[in-house]
Amino acid sequence: MIMMAFQRIHSLLLLLVLTLLGLGLVQPSYGQDYMFQRFLRQHVDPRVVGGNDGYCNLMMQRRRMTQNHCKPVNTFIHEDIWNIRSICSTTTIQCKNGRMNCHEGVMKVTDCRETGSSRAPNCRYRATSSIRHVVIACEAMVPVHFDK
Repeated sequence: MIMMAFQRIHSLLLLLVLTLLGLGLVQPSYGQDYMFQRFLRQHVDPRVVGGNDGYCNLMMQRRRMTQNHCKPVNTFIHEDIWNIRSICSTTTIQCKNGRMNCHEGVMKVTDCRETGSSRAPNCRYRATSSIRHVVIACEAMVPVHFDK
């Protein structure tokens, strides 16, 4: 049942991306498209309001962030892609890497932090759900990287 829900979410996200491409609202390059797909896989879960430790453990594994090593920290954004994408139209700010393609907004999120006592692929996480400022890097009005 959970796997079916995940497949449905994945299908809906793919349909959304294809619709955006078809409407000409998003015209990513190959590299940008890869980065956008990766951003969606790692950071977007609009159907959940907030998660607990079990949510983080399950989602980190499902989204393939525990295969070779335990990703230390990951944030899931609980907003639809239109709300997330709207951040790309806000004032540009400096990213952690020094580039000037980051944008800031307020989103519902779950931060997943690895406990430090687990090993891949059985990584264990602690969850913190909140509404907070997030910083996202965008390329041509498309979110491609979660900065902080």
